[in-house]
Amino acid sequence: MSQAIYEFPLNEKVRTYLRLEQLFKQLEQGKIASEDWQYINFLNCLFTLLDLSERIDLRNDVLKDIESHEKNLVIWSQHPNIDDDALQFALRKILRLRDSLKSNKKVGAELKEDRFLASIRQRFSIPGGTCSFDLPNLHYWSQQPNENKQRDINSWLQELTPIQQAMEITLSFLRERGRFSSIEAEKGFHQGIAEDKNELIRVLSPTDEGHYPMLSGNKYRYAIRFNLFTPTMQGSVTVDNKVSFKLACC
Repeated sequence: MSQAIYEFPLNEKVRTYLRLEQLFKQLEQGKIASEDWQYINFLNCLFTLLDLSERIDLRNDVLKDIESHEKNLVIWSQHPNIDDDALQFALRKILRLRDSLKSNKKVGAELKEDRFLASIRQRFSIPGGTCSFDLPNLHYWSQQPNENKQRDINSWLQELTPIQQAMEITLSFLRERGRFSSIEAEKGFHQGIAEDKNELIRVLSPTDEGHYPMLSGNKYRYAIRFNLFTPTMQGSVTVDNKVSFKLACC
């Protein structure tokens, strides 16, 4: 049986983290780009990530989470059955990231000062605005040897590496907080109460039964409703039978 995990954040911070995680995954594709359109997609994702990071104090939010993980690891180190080698490895990695984040400026500060990126960024917000007649300097860059373009891409991504790694650790810790349990949703509907520390709801659901989950709620309570991917002849998208799925509250 084919299954997929759907993740639903319960606060704005985690919502931003998940969006940035997706953008970072897309940016990684730039490392293996070889066609012009792939480089355009990379730059578009890069500018989207910078736009998103400008709206919040991302550096301080992630730094607070990293420092919280450090404290938790110190507490866990006192547990008699803990894997000390694995814990010390994780702690050293977190300490390096903490120091790196403290020494860096605001996320993407160096990229915003890059003359080439600054000269093309605004055009990316215009539909179809990346044609050669709009951005001849971008066209010139795209015609350079691939090793030159890859060198630029690696340089741009290197500045974002600390924040990317810190977010990966933070989301990993968050996901580990919840364990999947089996749930039966009568008529495709399930309602639950969120605990104080819950920030993320994860739903493990089959992908071959014609439905998918939707979640509404906040940090206090949430509701999951399963919708049909293909509406019925009457136009209804609501599942009216029992749905079995797995749920993790993180």
